[in-house]
Amino acid sequence: QVQLVESGGGLVQAGGSLRLSCAASGLPFSTGRMGWFRQPPGKEREFVAAINWSGSSTRYADSVKGRFAISRDNAKNTVYLQMNSLKPEDTAVYYCARSQGAAVTTTPSSYNYWGQGTQVTVSS
Repeated sequence: QVQLVESGGGLVQAGGSLRLSCAASGLPFSTGRMGWFRQPPGKEREFVAAINWSGSSTRYADSVKGRFAISRDNAKNTVYLQMNSLKPEDTAVYYCARSQGAAVTTTPSSYNYWGQGTQVTVSS
C-alpha cells in the first residue's frame, strides 16, 4: 500500500520559516519524481516545487522562487520543503505527490500518488 504522509505544517508569523516533510512508503521512492502542491482557501490546487529522482533537477513556482527549497533524502524515503520568508498568501493546505518518471513536472495530473495534506497558516 502506497502512503505519503506530510508533516511540519502549523501557524507561523509572516517572515518566519517552516520545514515540511513527506515520508513515503510502499513504493520504490528513489526512482520517482516528487512534487509539492498547495491549495489556498477557496482556490484551485497549484504547483509549488518539484524534484527529480536524484535531486539534481528542481523547479519552482514563480511565487516561491528564492524563498522555498525542495530536497530529498532517498535513504530516508523523504522529501522536504524548506519555506522561508513566509507570507500570508502562502497560507494553504500543502500536499506532496509522487510520479513515476524522469524529468520534473509541474502538472498535477502527472502525479499518481498524493498525501493527505498539511495545513500551513501564515499570520500577518
